[in-house]
Amino acid sequence: MSACVRVQATNGDSANDTSSRKKLRVSGQQQHQAKVTVVLGAQWGDEGKGKVVDMLASEADLVCRCQGGSNAGHTVVVEGAEYHFHLLPSGIINPRCKSVIGNGVVIHLPGLFEELEENEAQGLKDWQGRLIISDRAHIVFDFHQQVDQLQELEKGTRSLGTTKKGIGPAYASKAARTGIRIGELVGDYDKFSEKFVALVASHQKIFPALKVDVKAELERYRGYADRIRPYVKETVHYLHHAAKDGKKILVEGANAAMLDIDFGTYPYVTSSNCSIGGVCTGLGLPPTVIGEIVAVVKAYTTRVGDGPFPTELLDATGEILQKRGCEFGVTTKRKRRCGWLDLILLKYTAIVNGYTSICLTKLDILDTLPTIKVCTGYRLNGKEIDYFPSSTSDLAKVEPIYEEFEGWQTSTEGVRSFDNLPLSAQKYVQLLEEYLDIPVKWVGVGAGRESIIAI
Repeated sequence: MSACVRVQATNGDSANDTSSRKKLRVSGQQQHQAKVTVVLGAQWGDEGKGKVVDMLASEADLVCRCQGGSNAGHTVVVEGAEYHFHLLPSGIINPRCKSVIGNGVVIHLPGLFEELEENEAQGLKDWQGRLIISDRAHIVFDFHQQVDQLQELEKGTRSLGTTKKGIGPAYASKAARTGIRIGELVGDYDKFSEKFVALVASHQKIFPALKVDVKAELERYRGYADRIRPYVKETVHYLHHAAKDGKKILVEGANAAMLDIDFGTYPYVTSSNCSIGGVCTGLGLPPTVIGEIVAVVKAYTTRVGDGPFPTELLDATGEILQKRGCEFGVTTKRKRRCGWLDLILLKYTAIVNGYTSICLTKLDILDTLPTIKVCTGYRLNGKEIDYFPSSTSDLAKVEPIYEEFEGWQTSTEGVRSFDNLPLSAQKYVQLLEEYLDIPVKWVGVGAGRESIIAI
């Protein structure tokens, strides 16, 4: 026969328990004081995120990439020097800031080392002690890039217009649980070799035309293992302790909201989550540490590759935007499609991401236009709709509803305060702010970091 015995706590035990709980509550509050700032592209990419990250990185202790791969392209201009980043966080320019490539990123090692060398030639210094790479990040191999090209060729006229950087096939390997992580490369090389041989063989069964010199590649990656080993770290606990210690963490989203695999214009999207959820899964940070979420919005809309684009301009105005904005992809070198600012699109991505502030970039590109239009509504099949369509076929049939502005037709490039902007330009910024109900904190009127106006 068993007996249930209730032990009554003494007054001392109760007091200790209460004190302990109070300490836990205080500790919890303190832990959440160090909030992470996130910078996300709010359109189809190329909004100028690199410049914004560079600006904010001046006060950051760590800058992190959370997803994507070398299909991203961020340009930063500092004192006349132009830096191009594809895998490296843009904050690596800041000499007091550490840069973390998180577990959600897929890394092409030849491309990473080439990127480092090119930026060193531009003036990047002392990065060796400031670069940290997650041991959980997956590797993009050259054969992934070959597969990317073969898949696009197979699709023919239905191709998606990928960057052919192997990003999709690498994420597919990850999802199939056959991918290889950085930690395996720098760990047991025999096991890495076994996995590599098996991974190549599985792809060659699907793509018989795929040619891989396995022996040469294994020898090559033995060299990469030695080169990258000093930078590899278990980053989940590293970032946890950094946040707990009050370090200022800045997260740089790659690609953009409308390229998100779940919320973008599927299938014309990338293979990762470029929205706010990718920050948590790509770095191991809990949602509770995320504070400010900065939306980077170009003053007009651009898109690279195929897919519906409601406000696209296929006329002289579109050519003006393309030429004045130097709208060529950093990664692909392809000409970007250009169109008017789309507030319906921005409202949708704001719902998904919960933006707390906006940085509006490239306002100066509109300087010469006599009239400027902004999309403030959609009609589908003759009826006005209050949502962003999930179906690309519906989005292709959307008729944009425009509000027209008088252009300011004067240069804004030398302006360094909001009050000194032309009145029409101020009204343009205020419309964006009022429509989205999100404050515009910065306005960009030029290429350099000094051309961002704080409001």
